[in-house]
Amino acid sequence: MTTGTQKPDTSTCRLVRAGPQFEGKQGLTYAVGISAESVGSKHVHLQLATIAPGARAKAHLHAEHETAIYQLSGVSGCWYGERLEHHATVRAGDFFYIPAGAPHVPYNASADEPCVAVIAQTDPNEQKSVTMRPDLDALPDSSRGTPLAL
Repeated sequence: MTTGTQKPDTSTCRLVRAGPQFEGKQGLTYAVGISAESVGSKHVHLQLATIAPGARAKAHLHAEHETAIYQLSGVSGCWYGERLEHHATVRAGDFFYIPAGAPHVPYNASADEPCVAVIAQTDPNEQKSVTMRPDLDALPDSSRGTPLAL
């Protein structure tokens, strides 16, 4: 990691360890590996995301950036679409793609096992491109399947 105004050396390969965990705007726990800040990346962001048992993200999207996910452990669900009308179940070993601009709400329905995933995005400053969608936080309701109460 860099400190202060020092810029990372972008002229060579870099080995980095995951940074400290933090809670992102979406309400999930992240540990950043590759980013504009850590290595001077211009087009990619790579991090670990953990969804605690029973937790869920806040509804959001990444307007201009694609997201690719590889689930390392646990089973997560993700509601997605303009009104969160679609659903996917993502298991360990699965890949999941979220196109730019797609509203989504990932969650962990397990009461006792966290979900851990590797997330790559085409934005080297991932948190800057997050657009919150509080108008979708109440969707979907329990009549459509897994409830996502905050």
